[in-house]
Amino acid sequence: MLGRNKNNMALPGSHSAPVTSSEVMERLAVDYMKDRKWRRVFKIVLLVVFVLYVLSIMLVAGSGSGSSAVNASQPHTGLVELNGVISLGKGDVSADSLNASLRRAFQAKMSKGVVLRINSPGGSPVQSDEINAEIVRLRSLYPDKPLHVVVSDVCASGGYYIAAAADQIFANPSSIVGSIGVRMDSFGFVDALKKLGVERRSLTAGTNKAILDPFLPVKESQQAHAKQMLAIVHQQFIDRVKAGRGDRLSDNPDLFSGLFWSGEQARELGLIDEFGSLDYVAREVIGHEAIVDYSFKPDFLQQFAQDLGVSISSSVTNVLNGQLTLQ
Repeated sequence: MLGRNKNNMALPGSHSAPVTSSEVMERLAVDYMKDRKWRRVFKIVLLVVFVLYVLSIMLVAGSGSGSSAVNASQPHTGLVELNGVISLGKGDVSADSLNASLRRAFQAKMSKGVVLRINSPGGSPVQSDEINAEIVRLRSLYPDKPLHVVVSDVCASGGYYIAAAADQIFANPSSIVGSIGVRMDSFGFVDALKKLGVERRSLTAGTNKAILDPFLPVKESQQAHAKQMLAIVHQQFIDRVKAGRGDRLSDNPDLFSGLFWSGEQARELGLIDEFGSLDYVAREVIGHEAIVDYSFKPDFLQQFAQDLGVSISSSVTNVLNGQLTLQ
């Protein structure tokens, strides 16, 4: 028979000695400790793999920056890249980051000239003006170091605002150059609201606080005020271009109308000086073919943490949304 009591137990059909409750607890404790041990080992392995992964990336990044450091000890051409919209927005080009890059390029003892390569449709007139002013200042501080602009695909509006401060501007015959003008965009939904039977209610303190509200009819006085403001900013743009380009500009009446042109047309109008690429300007104009990039880049660890955070966030979102992805 199978005997039971509160202190021991046996398996049905088994002839072995009963297992006491203390032995059961002991075995459970041993199993628990083994489980915790393997969990710790697994965490340590994951940590080691992660650290090795980070170190490998840092070594790769370090090897790349090391080559630039070697080149920087020899006479070279300094490069600063301007790619994208000019504004304070995240991921855009700001005066803070670009001016810092320009200062690094000019201050480098072995840089014999600086090339600002631009590929931008424009952006903030404030940011563009601050960059233009910094170029003028640096050129006066380092008169023996020329700064040339090389246009990539597009150098329009705010991009050209900046380029005008350079010693010379080079472009490809197919580049898009110009668009010397200022714009303010909005929409009008007054008729749409009427059709939908929606009433717009806007409470303001100040007669013109709701100026150019897209849900209210346009007042001529307010529109005239906005146009006057645009005209002032436009004139500042024109003044900067004339100060930088001088007699090289043609007297074409459309020059400051906001039109843009191909690189070939831009040369005829005096908006650019010659055709040429980055390599051409470094080799033939500045006279030093070696190029060192001084463009501002985020700190490696900061960028890695940001990318890792985005990756984790994306994975969590996919899990929450029930999405399955292969990455």
